[in-house]
Amino acid sequence: MPLKYQIPTLLVYSRLLLGFLIVIVTLLQPQFFPIYTVVFLTLGLMSDIFDGIIARHLGVSDEKLRRLDSNIDQIFFICAITSIYLQQPVFFKQYIWPILVLILFEVAIYMVSFIKFRKEVATHSLGAKIWTLFLFALLVQVTLTGQSQILFWIVFWLGLLTRTEIIAIILVLKQWQNDVPSLKQAFRIRKGLPIQQNRLFNG
Repeated sequence: MPLKYQIPTLLVYSRLLLGFLIVIVTLLQPQFFPIYTVVFLTLGLMSDIFDGIIARHLGVSDEKLRRLDSNIDQIFFICAITSIYLQQPVFFKQYIWPILVLILFEVAIYMVSFIKFRKEVATHSLGAKIWTLFLFALLVQVTLTGQSQILFWIVFWLGLLTRTEIIAIILVLKQWQNDVPSLKQAFRIRKGLPIQQNRLFNG
């Protein structure tokens, strides 16, 4: 396979490396290590945005790649959130209960998907993508300031809403499918109708 067709896969794996780098700088704490954390977070977000766009443009956005993308996304954010917890433990102690609720909702998504389809979730819904942008902004804010109020609660409620939608999507689908933009599109798939195309999301 020509190298250009491997670019999306390399971008996905780069996110794994960036997650480990965030952990390393947190443990070693070199000078200005919060800045390094923000840089690695930003690069991870950019790779997450462009791997799917490039894969669709090259025609290599298959199930294997999308499942890999979802799994590495989870590892990346686990590394990031764990590291930022070590950097800013006071913030996490302040919001421990809503954070645990979000974690439980995230676990519930995977449990529902495994119970129904014996596969991990890879819906990559539009709502989840928007939530990821807000989560990124929150992680940057907490890394640099150690606090957040309005943005945290936006991330919390948007997280509950998008996690609930993903669970509903899984329940509506008759068969496992990746890249389902919304619950509305899940109902279209259930009826045997094609997904409405979006140039950036799934076009």
